[in-house]
Amino acid sequence: MPPKTNTTAGQDRYRVGTLEKGLSVLEALEMSREPLRISEVAERTSIERAAVFRLLSTLEQRGYIERMADKRYRAARRKKISLGYLAPLSGNPFRQDVTAGMRAAAEDAGIELIMLHTSGIILEDDLANAQVLLDARVSLAILFQPLDSFAHVLVDRFAGAGLPVISLETPIPGALFLGGNSYKAGTMAGRALGQFARTHWKSSYDKLVLLESSRTAPANRARLSGAVEGLKELLGDVPESRVLHVDGQARQDVAREAIREVLLPLPPKSRLLISAFNDLSAIGALEAIRETGREQFTAIVGQNGTSESRAELSRAGSALIASVAYFPEKYGDKLIKLAARVLNRDHTPLAVYTEHILLDSTNVKRYYPEPKPSQSLE
Repeated sequence: MPPKTNTTAGQDRYRVGTLEKGLSVLEALEMSREPLRISEVAERTSIERAAVFRLLSTLEQRGYIERMADKRYRAARRKKISLGYLAPLSGNPFRQDVTAGMRAAAEDAGIELIMLHTSGIILEDDLANAQVLLDARVSLAILFQPLDSFAHVLVDRFAGAGLPVISLETPIPGALFLGGNSYKAGTMAGRALGQFARTHWKSSYDKLVLLESSRTAPANRARLSGAVEGLKELLGDVPESRVLHVDGQARQDVAREAIREVLLPLPPKSRLLISAFNDLSAIGALEAIRETGREQFTAIVGQNGTSESRAELSRAGSALIASVAYFPEKYGDKLIKLAARVLNRDHTPLAVYTEHILLDSTNVKRYYPEPKPSQSLE
């Protein structure tokens, strides 16, 4: 029986070093959104500058690249970049804004985008979608999977196939992260509640209600622990006896019913500070508060800065006093730029955080101006 041979070693014998270097130079230019100088190509390919110059000259003569007037080079036959986006494509306003932003940013950048919907309910369906992206040979996968147990499996599947992954909103080992800084956003909410209590209730309150969500990744629950710390900064120690933990499951209907139950044993004029996991649960809490006539004794802060919460912030006397904005409509552009850096093999941080702004009645229209009415042609 003939001895077994190492296939990889056998293939390595036939590799042409100069050709391989030339292809590395060409790929660096194809993947770059901007023309590159010789030094930049050398840095990205780890090829000596003199060799890069010779390779660039050859590629230019054969029509594969172009030399510009400022001595930078760009690919004449750009490689088509394709991205896979596995995410909830519909549902709450946050997801809708992210989806719309992704479509617009990919179109502006001339990038092929394969978008597949995940319900986050059946893992086998998500794995089938992941295989669709792998079979399509996308350049990079973007995953928006709020259920972290599913996200771990999907990232492992992509990473095992050598496909780079960006995880949106849920930090997962093996993937770059882009999304909110949950703890920071939480402290902003806590400070807003503390400032309200200082201004309106002489720094006093009866209960701090943490409207949590058991359906989200543990890392994102830092929004609520951050709220406690933010409140402490302004009002001092927060006794556990004053804290009520309520599971609103990040849903408006569930949060409304949960807050109704919380209110039953409380005196009608109890002063309540409510920090909600997201705006959906904040609106649900607000509905329960209004039903029982407790609005003047309640302050609520949401998360995400959605259109529903922004409308409430513009309403005089609303118990929803603020919402921490994440600007999901800008996520698409950030994701496309981060994907380009990864594919260009640029240095990228492990986590890219979106900006956070505390929206309230004084600034909401500055960040989200009302659209101007269209002029009639008549």
